[in-house]
Amino acid sequence: MSSVWTRCSSELLAKLISQFCTENLLQPVDDRLDLGGVSYSFEATRGAFGSRRVRAGSVRRTTAGILGNDESEVATDPVQFLVDAAGVLGLDGSTVAGYAAELTSTLAADVRMASTAVNRSELLGLHHSQLEGHLTGHPLLVANKGRLGFSAEDSLRYAPEARTPLRLVWLAVRRGLAEFRGTPDLSEHAVIRRELDPAVVEAFRARLDDPDAYVWLPCHPWQLDHVVRTQWARELATGEIVVLGESADDYLPTQSIRTMVNIIRSDRQQAKLPLKILNTSVYRGIPEHCTLAAPMITQWLRGLWHRDEVLNRLGTELLGEVASVTVRHPQLSSASGIPYQWSETLGCIWRDPLDPRLRPDESAWALAAVLHTTPEGPLVQALIEKSGATPREWISHLLATLLRPLLHLMHHYGITVNPHGENLAVICGPDGLPTRMVVKDLVDDINISTDPIDARGPEPDSNARVLPRKPWPVLRQYLVDALLLGVLNPLANLLEDTNLLAPDEFWGLARGEIELYAQRFPQHADRLEATALLGETFTRYPLNGYR
Repeated sequence: MSSVWTRCSSELLAKLISQFCTENLLQPVDDRLDLGGVSYSFEATRGAFGSRRVRAGSVRRTTAGILGNDESEVATDPVQFLVDAAGVLGLDGSTVAGYAAELTSTLAADVRMASTAVNRSELLGLHHSQLEGHLTGHPLLVANKGRLGFSAEDSLRYAPEARTPLRLVWLAVRRGLAEFRGTPDLSEHAVIRRELDPAVVEAFRARLDDPDAYVWLPCHPWQLDHVVRTQWARELATGEIVVLGESADDYLPTQSIRTMVNIIRSDRQQAKLPLKILNTSVYRGIPEHCTLAAPMITQWLRGLWHRDEVLNRLGTELLGEVASVTVRHPQLSSASGIPYQWSETLGCIWRDPLDPRLRPDESAWALAAVLHTTPEGPLVQALIEKSGATPREWISHLLATLLRPLLHLMHHYGITVNPHGENLAVICGPDGLPTRMVVKDLVDDINISTDPIDARGPEPDSNARVLPRKPWPVLRQYLVDALLLGVLNPLANLLEDTNLLAPDEFWGLARGEIELYAQRFPQHADRLEATALLGETFTRYPLNGYR
């Protein structure tokens, strides 16, 4: 285990230095960082978008010896580096301690994953819900498995890499405290009948004096134990909240950790549930404005989707957030100055399942899978080999599958999603080639252009908070930061490292898709000029700097 820990620690340190330098939080000179009394040297290469790639195992830490001579040693500890760099970064002690905890938690998860890694052939045979537990997290966020709030046992039980099914606990919350919303085709009772077997529904109803006086919703078992039974103790005592019991189905968490996929009944909805843990910069609750707006936003997008000839021809799938339950804390939700993590503790968003959208002999996987590596090599290489296509042909299909619908959404409708590796899935045809894209995680991740657009029509009323208006250069950034920098750039590096495809060839294919869209839709020339995706420079959002 110690050798695995050292290797994973060395890799995390290299990633930390790479990303902090890429974001210009630190500015090396000749691959050397002077941090006051300590310096670090390393081997690094430059990549697209001004990125730096530090080679794991090449980092050395140098300090001044007692006799005035420098003492240098191989460095593998990301927490020590953080402490050494805190002064240059301008971090206070609280920030250093919190981020050190996130780094250590991430490293512990990386070690667990490395110790249980499976070969590529086994991964190829997994259902997309099972594959999620093998993926290693955001490629740019350094502390991508911080999960502050989880104990060590919690991580072994509830983290995606635990690959352990869990059952959801259902609660009944008295009306007035809770509110159900759904798309026009879904009633509250229809959702309950679809998500729970008849015998379970009857058993739950028998536990309530007036079943129809309550709104039902699932709850994550960790949240029930750590938050509901403490923060909502009064409501439990008075019967305003009743614990109904576990449902019979098993679920697995996705990479986002709070979204649950039913692995017994793949036709049942995914459930997005609040968890009061700090992970990748924010607490993972669900804001009230999101639960209230989700079904309406879904219905609006569905209308655009169904009427759009391009999206239908491409077969792009929208996994709508079709129903929700909002639970407002009786005191905290109306008080001023309350930190958000205390008011986002109960609620649920139900999302369309993926499996019913698949055609015969199609398969699907989260976009993040193209960045996964195994002891045998990258998973994307196995996907390419399975198809029998050349790397160029397979990557060409992937880029077309991703960029054509995203470019169309942005330039025809002035709409962007947040297209990172967790929010998009790729559907492959029987031949193993990428053919269709799946978009999910809509509410709070949709942005629209400041300019009104006739094709988009009127937006849903009273939802400005979940449909923020942005100028075209800002809309562009969602595609640049989440997809180009967050997926395609590390994929290009991976393909180069394995001699599958040269970077110039990769980015030439990507550029070709943008040029093709411009040729096919000359009426959007002004919008394409405003988004300037073929420009020489881009603004970079500092993901790690924000944290």
